[in-house]
Amino acid sequence: MRLDVTAASVTKFDAPKQSLSGLGTEAVAALLSASADVVLVLDGQGVIRDVSSSNGVLANVREAANWTGKAWQDTVTIESKSKIERLLKEADNDGRISWRQVNVATIDGPDLPLSFCALRVGPKGRTIALGRDLRSVAELQQQLVDAQQALERDYLRLRHLESRYRILFDLTGEGVLVVDGKNMKIIETNPAAAAIIGDSVLKVIGRNVLDCVDGDARSTVAKLLDTVHASGQPDQISVKVGGERCTLSVSVMHEEAGELFLLRLGSTVVAPVAGADARAELVLRVLEQTPDAFVVTNNDGDILAVNRAFAEMVQLGRAELALGESLDRWLGRAGIDLNVLLANLRQRGHVKLFATTLRSQNGGSIPVEISAASVPHSDLGGLGFTIRDVGRRLVSEGGRHDIPQSAEQLSELVGRVPLREIVGETTDLIEKLAIEAALKLTQDNRATAAEILGLSRQSLYVKLRQYGIGGLGGD
Repeated sequence: MRLDVTAASVTKFDAPKQSLSGLGTEAVAALLSASADVVLVLDGQGVIRDVSSSNGVLANVREAANWTGKAWQDTVTIESKSKIERLLKEADNDGRISWRQVNVATIDGPDLPLSFCALRVGPKGRTIALGRDLRSVAELQQQLVDAQQALERDYLRLRHLESRYRILFDLTGEGVLVVDGKNMKIIETNPAAAAIIGDSVLKVIGRNVLDCVDGDARSTVAKLLDTVHASGQPDQISVKVGGERCTLSVSVMHEEAGELFLLRLGSTVVAPVAGADARAELVLRVLEQTPDAFVVTNNDGDILAVNRAFAEMVQLGRAELALGESLDRWLGRAGIDLNVLLANLRQRGHVKLFATTLRSQNGGSIPVEISAASVPHSDLGGLGFTIRDVGRRLVSEGGRHDIPQSAEQLSELVGRVPLREIVGETTDLIEKLAIEAALKLTQDNRATAAEILGLSRQSLYVKLRQYGIGGLGGD
C-alpha cells in the first residue's frame, strides 16, 4: 500500500527561518514525537540510531528495546524489507513524500501494521522515518470483510429458503394464490390452484382474482377481501371456482412494497356419513366454527387438533401450524400454567375457569379463561381445552374486582390479579385465603405457588409462618 503526497499538495511555511529559528534539539524531538506514533532516526546506511514511540505502540513488538544499532530492514517482516529499501531510496526524491505500509513482528498475536515515510535531513545522509499505527484501520477493514462474508452467508441462506419454499409451494395439494392488495391481480399461484381454476399457471398469473370466481360469488369475495384488509384477521367462505364448490380462506400479509392477500382453495366435499359418524361430523363442524378457541392435546399437552378461533387468537396463518407443538408455547406463564392444568386434570379429570393469558406470535398477550377435561381411553387418551377471551369483560369491569366472599371466589382471582392488589383491597384474612388457594391449586408445590402469587420463596415462607399454614406454626 502506497500513498504519494506531491510537493504541490503540501502547504509550506512562509517564513520558517524566522518562525522556527532558535528551536533546540529538545523542541525538535518533542515535535517529531508528537507528529507520529513511531519516529526513527537513521544514518546514511539505514541503521537506526534513535527511536521514539507514543501510546505504547511498540510495547508488544519483538526486541523493540534493541532496535538501536540495527538496520531498519532487520526490524520488519520478510515481505516488508523491499519496501524499506524503496523508502530509503525515495527519502530525498525532490520533495515527494511516499507512505508505505510495513509489518513488524510482535511477541504474540498478529503483526503490527505501520505506515512509514522517510525524509532525508541534515548531513551525512541522516534520515527521519515517521510511522503511523494502522491497527485501527486494519480492524475496520477486517470488520468490513466480516460484514461482507455475513451478508453472503445470509444471501445464500435466503436462496436456500426460497428454494425450499418454492418446492413446497408447487408440490402442496392445496391451491394457493398470492394476490396484490392494490389491483387484486394474481402474482403467484401453484399448480393445484391453477387446476381448480381450470387454466395453466402462466395464464392464471396476472389475472384479477375476482375473474377466477364464478360470477354470483364475485361481490361476496370482494367484501371478504375488504373485511380481511380492514381487520387484519383471516376469514373464509364457501364459493364456486371453476364450477366446483370449495372453501376460500383469506389472510393478509404486510410487506415493504404493500399488502398481499394469501388465498387458499380447499375442497368442501364431505363423504356421506350416517348415524354416530354423522353426529361426530356435526360436532367437529360446530367446534370448528365456535368463537371460543378449542384445543385437543395428548396427555403431555402436545397439540393434536385446534379450531380456527385458536389460530386467530395466537395469530397463526393456518391452524395446521400449531399441530405437534406444546400448548405451553402460547400460555402466559411458560412452564407453570400447563403443569398446573395437567396436574389438576390427572387428579380431578377437569378444570374450570383457570385464569391466565394467551401469547400470540407477535409477542402480544390477551387475558383468557381455560376450562379443560380429560378423556381417558384404553388405547388413546386425550385432553380438551376451551379457551375464552375475557379481555373485553375485564375492560368493561374497569379492571376492579369485588372483594371475594369465599376461597372459591378468591381462587378465580389468583393468577389473574397480583397479590399486591388483592391485599390492598382485602384484609389479612383474604391474604391467608389466597395463599391457601394457591397451595391447593399447585398441590402444595410451594415453589410454583410462590411464582403464581408473585412472591419469592422466602416471602412465602414468612407468610406461611405468620398464618400457621402448611404446618410451619404461627407467630
